[in-house]
Amino acid sequence: MTQSPNTVSSTASASSAMAQTLPSALQSSQGTTTIADDVVQKIAGLAAREVSGVYALGGGAARAIGALRDRIPGASQSVGQGVSVEVGEKQAAVDLDLITEYGVPITDLARSVRKNVIASVEGMTGLQVTEVNISVNDIHLPSDDEGQQEPARVR
Repeated sequence: MTQSPNTVSSTASASSAMAQTLPSALQSSQGTTTIADDVVQKIAGLAAREVSGVYALGGGAARAIGALRDRIPGASQSVGQGVSVEVGEKQAAVDLDLITEYGVPITDLARSVRKNVIASVEGMTGLQVTEVNISVNDIHLPSDDEGQQEPARVR
């Protein structure tokens, strides 16, 4: 069954209008719940890291700062590193910068990360996730770890 472009656009606008008029789980006659950007950022970061094939989150500069932070005693790890969010009253959008393991199909990884982030954020906050944008900034090679653990050649 094919639909004309007019039917598709009117169906999309009708569902969009219906979504805007539906009450949010965050708003009721007894009060309103607001969720801070940092909360959504942490949830999205943890959900992305749970997916097999994600080596780390963040770009080069963010990872370097994170590595320094990890060496400082008492400094907290940044769970939201590599994650930026935009949070509204009913919706949220997520942007992720990640490093993948070598050999992992990037399209499959992105699909899995997107699915896990959406499920986690929507399940924990009640916000509708409108989009999850993923930027793959690097690939972690197995030889990257081996180079650091190589024994000294001279004693």
